[in-house]
Amino acid sequence: MAEQAIIGRPEGVFLPALARRAEPVVIPLLALLAGLAAFGLFLLTQGKSPAQFFSLVWQGGFGSAFSWQNTLSRTAPLLFAALCVALPARLGLVVIGGEGAIVLGGVAAGALGVVLSGAPAAVALPLMGLGAMLVGAVWIGAAGALRHYRGVNETISSLLLAYIAIALMNHLIEGPLRDPSSLNKPSTALLPETLRIGGIPGLDVHWGLAFGVLACVISWVLIDRTTWGFAARIAGGNVRAAQVQGLPVGRLILGFTGLAGAFAGLAGLFEVGAVHGSANGSLASGYGYTGILVAFLARHNPLVIIPVAILLAGFEASSGLIQRRMDLPDATVLVLQGFVFIAILMSDALYGRLKPFVPEKWRR
Repeated sequence: MAEQAIIGRPEGVFLPALARRAEPVVIPLLALLAGLAAFGLFLLTQGKSPAQFFSLVWQGGFGSAFSWQNTLSRTAPLLFAALCVALPARLGLVVIGGEGAIVLGGVAAGALGVVLSGAPAAVALPLMGLGAMLVGAVWIGAAGALRHYRGVNETISSLLLAYIAIALMNHLIEGPLRDPSSLNKPSTALLPETLRIGGIPGLDVHWGLAFGVLACVISWVLIDRTTWGFAARIAGGNVRAAQVQGLPVGRLILGFTGLAGAFAGLAGLFEVGAVHGSANGSLASGYGYTGILVAFLARHNPLVIIPVAILLAGFEASSGLIQRRMDLPDATVLVLQGFVFIAILMSDALYGRLKPFVPEKWRR
């Protein structure tokens, strides 16, 4: 065997293991660079300078303390939204409807905040969080239930559920839950100051960032260090084999999709409690869709989601500066994300094919 040819050398075990571990890191990085390069060519066709664009991305997302504050504030919902994709992906499910769980989680948190306005923050905030998580879990869990019990494709059902959720949010904040004083922008009543979520000391970024990082760590432990995570990986590789081995595939699907939705619901809580102060149309800001790109770029690894979310949050934080300095539409960053997403999807064809990462293809 080709791989056995290097056995006996000091690097005989180390190099093959290093090559296999490097593949899921190097290929996404190359795909990211390819997407950025393709977008640079697109800018040239529009008569714009790619160098100026990426310079402004750096300035607007990472070039100053204020830029970092803006970037990290946008990172928090992306962490939760990416987990909403990454957790079901371990079961082989492609759930892309996290936006629906975010907006409904935000509406639930805003409505509960109004009801609990006279309660102590130590009681009201946990209840708001539980309400947001429960609504998100039910919404994304419904896509998992449809897949398990009726065989409905979870990608389609979760996306359609997201559109339904946005329509339901608009109905609630413009109808039953609308604050009469919100004239130009319908919303629920403003949360009292006691129920507003403050910032992390020393960072001037709300606590959603800390909880998002904690959620990523907990998700990594669940997937890589528990029997439930091991069972999910087995089911994701071969559902029929998992069923033959007696693994509770149905409970895994419902549990992981429910947990994914609960995390997305938490993103809605922090958007209402720390950013907007009420539930309004701004909850549908696209974080759920950007989270799809974050999860795929991170290869659904909860720990890798953290730096990837920071990177893409920096892109979004720089969109206003790019619009002003380069006379480009605000949606230009979305076009950039599209180029990167296409490159990531195309890079899947490279896994197991590039010789440097496949020890079995090495020659003596």
